[in-house]
Formats: sequence, C-alpha cells, structure tokens
Amino acid sequence: MIKINIGGVPEHFNLAWYLTLKDGEYKENGINLRWIDYPDGTGAMCKALRNKDIDLAVILTEGIIKDIIDGNPSKIVQTFVETPLVWGIHVAKDSPYKTVKDLKGRKAAISRYGSGSHLMAFINAENNNWDLKNDLDFEVIKDLDGAVKGLTEGAADYFLWEKFTTKPLVDDGVFRRIGNCPSPWPCFVIAVREDFIDSNKEELETILNIINNTTAEFKDIPSIDKTIANRYKQKLDDVQQWLSITEWSQSLIDKTTVMKTQKELFALEIIPEIVSYEKLTHKL
Repeated sequence: MIKINIGGVPEHFNLAWYLTLKDGEYKENGINLRWIDYPDGTGAMCKALRNKDIDLAVILTEGIIKDIIDGNPSKIVQTFVETPLVWGIHVAKDSPYKTVKDLKGRKAAISRYGSGSHLMAFINAENNNWDLKNDLDFEVIKDLDGAVKGLTEGAADYFLWEKFTTKPLVDDGVFRRIGNCPSPWPCFVIAVREDFIDSNKEELETILNIINNTTAEFKDIPSIDKTIANRYKQKLDDVQQWLSITEWSQSLIDKTTVMKTQKELFALEIIPEIVSYEKLTHKL
C-alpha cells in the first residue's frame, strides 16, 4: 500500500476529504492517504510542497500561482472549490475603526508573506483605491489564534480571513467584521508536486475520482448542514447560507481564469511576470 500525504486547512471546505478518509475509500484502492492540517494556511502548504512533506495540497488559487512562478515545482491539477472565497475584514471588538476606509495606512495581520491573507490585503487595498506602497503595512501572526492575540493586543489593526470560519469569533465578540472582500477567482485548487505526478499518475487519478464523486453530491448528503455545524462549531443558519453560495468543481481550472488571475496579481506587483497556462497546470 502506497503512502501519500495531502495538506489542507482544517475548515469546512475540506469536510469531503474527511468523509472519504473515514469511509476508507482510498485504502480500498491500495492508497494510504494521510491528511495533514495546515491551520497556518497557504504559505505553510507551499513550503511543505517544496520540502516534500506533502504530495498534494488543497490550496488557495492565488497563493499557489504565485509560488509556482516563484519556483515551487508543482502544478495545479484541478479546481476544488469553484466559487470565490468571501474574506471577512475583521478588527478587534474594542477597535476604534468602524469602516474599511478607516483602515487605510493601518497594519494588516497576515499568516505569512505570500499567504492568502497577505495577497487579499492587496486586493482590498486596490478595491478601495489605496496607494499599494504607502497604505499597506503587515504583521505576521501565523494563524487564526495569532490573529486573535495580535488584534486584541494591538500588534495589528485588521485581519482578512474566510468569513464563515471567523463567524464564531464575531458572534462571541472577539472580532467585529466591518466588511467583506470576495476573491476575484475560484478559491481552492488541488496542487501536486511535479515529481509525484510523473511517478504516481494512476494513484493521483484514483484520489481525484474518489473526492470528485463525493463533492459532486456533497450538498445531497443527509444532514450535511448539521454535520458541518457540529464539527466546526458554527451556527446552523450560517452553514446553510455558506452551502447555498458554495460550488465544488471536478475539472481543471480553465486558461481564461488562470490568465485573468495572473493579470490581477501582476498589476498588484505580487508576481514578477505572467507565465503560460501550461507552466501552472497539468491536465491528467
């Protein structure tokens, strides 16, 4: 039985992976798939792919595109979640900031440089016509727990993170959400190390077939809303709203979307160049 490591954030988007692992579907096909949680997010997973700690990652589109251009020897093999990620813009409950405009020139908490929270701070700045060189400042906080500490203690002023993941913190009065910033592209893709694609194509196709069969019918799983609410400590009506706006994908991200994403990142000076579709993707 071959051992394969996959990484992802421990959030509701990835419940389908947990369900297929629990059911033993990969082992039935001779694959010992090991899931590794990366609460730090995309930057940590990019590093793990480079270090060969993981073979696959369920990762933010913008983050992996940037890191492949920066030399990560991986490829996108599929879109995982088709719909954009809705990033909440958060401040501490006692913060003096009331609107997103108040955050101009203030310090953003980010999990790490090159992470989704870092890149989306640029998107938010662009949306508000800020000066990208002078109106952005960053404080690295590693993960959500670090953001709570950083905002509460004043090390940073605001924090962008997926709004449903942070909703319990808003409900509990730890954060206030003063705005939203949807990503201008599909939020999650599946990226795989190039050497793994070359040597384990059959196993990779098996893994994708299993997860795709589950995500294609994910919303039809009995009481899936209650399962998500209980597992991720969220309110049932929040989960139902999230399910209503979220669509999974079973196909490779298209060229138009990849080039549009790159143009956006290049305009923000997040990537140094725009590369070919084939440099970023691999069609199985």
